[in-house]
Amino acid sequence: MASWIPMDEVCRLLDVRPQTVYAYVSRSKLEVMTDPDQPRRSLYRADDVATLARRKQAGRKHETLATNTLFGAEPSIATALSAFHRGRLYYRGRDAVELAASATLEEAAQLLWGASSALDFGWDAPVHDGKSGRLAAFTALAALAATGHSTRGRVTHVLQQEGQGLVGQLANAFGAKPGRQPLHLRFARGWKQSAFAAEQMRTAMVLLVDHELTSSAFTARITASNGASLPACVLAGLMTLSGPLHGDASGQVRALFNDVERLGEDEVIGHYLSSGLPLPGFGHHLYPDGDPRATALLGLFEPTEVVARFIEKATRLTGLQPNIDVALCALVAHHRLPADAAFGLFATARSIGLLAHCLEQLAVPQVIRPRGRYVGQPLAPMAEA
Repeated sequence: MASWIPMDEVCRLLDVRPQTVYAYVSRSKLEVMTDPDQPRRSLYRADDVATLARRKQAGRKHETLATNTLFGAEPSIATALSAFHRGRLYYRGRDAVELAASATLEEAAQLLWGASSALDFGWDAPVHDGKSGRLAAFTALAALAATGHSTRGRVTHVLQQEGQGLVGQLANAFGAKPGRQPLHLRFARGWKQSAFAAEQMRTAMVLLVDHELTSSAFTARITASNGASLPACVLAGLMTLSGPLHGDASGQVRALFNDVERLGEDEVIGHYLSSGLPLPGFGHHLYPDGDPRATALLGLFEPTEVVARFIEKATRLTGLQPNIDVALCALVAHHRLPADAAFGLFATARSIGLLAHCLEQLAVPQVIRPRGRYVGQPLAPMAEA
């Protein structure tokens, strides 16, 4: 067997679909590289494929089945909210990039929430106590979670009304101007940006509303399945989102951009490539041919000269396309938005998706409760009487 093999050979040997292969890659079970002869094609380490094939042949015992339900290749929770198909993201069957070309965040939320009437994320109350950004957002949610009402025994449209208020408060905390305008316009007013910039922020946030069953969505669904309040569900999801391997990946890209500004793209890229370190923000296991969300967003503006040179050279030398984190940080740099604006836009937009997952989960009566598989010291026998 060759050291590296193409996708069709992997699918044949493992008897799986391409989506399953991407999931193996995302869980570090299968190493991937760009084909040096065909840059748009990926190759997969044959030894990893052989290991996965042996595990499949070992059979699916009860504990193996339980483990794979949580960590395996196929989704373990049914959802009608979003899905991936042939390298594209869809919200309830609609192409997310096409939707983002014109839809407001409010319209995207109405679609995901299944709301019967238009939604309004306007919120008039300003942020108090001198807090702003993450501190204000998480503090406000924590206070609401401590006093919030359970979601059980409450009808959907009442929960949707509460959800509108939560999104509106989050937007204010992250810098949106209080008021009743659509969210992208309130952010533009809060950050003193033009209507042109507001349109680009609108597109970015619609592209970020949901991304199937992410770890933050799973966390929010677990919280909702236990009957916790909506602010508790959103807070749980956003705390997961705040990790650098998830929604705060933009923080790594921002630091990368800062290094490029100080040292130049040649030195920064050379350091990463010579050290064997992956460049933050390049490549995405779900989009082997490039993240369509990033392509759509980067097509709306010209990145700063330094960032543009960096993206071009990094793409050429790695064969990996920039993902949405690079595009979002490039947008922030282009308009000179506040330092943490990328996370603020991401978290505000994704709170809508988290709420959609919570509302969907409430229709399922069971509590999400995975079982542990004990691998510790042997259990001591009980002493005889």
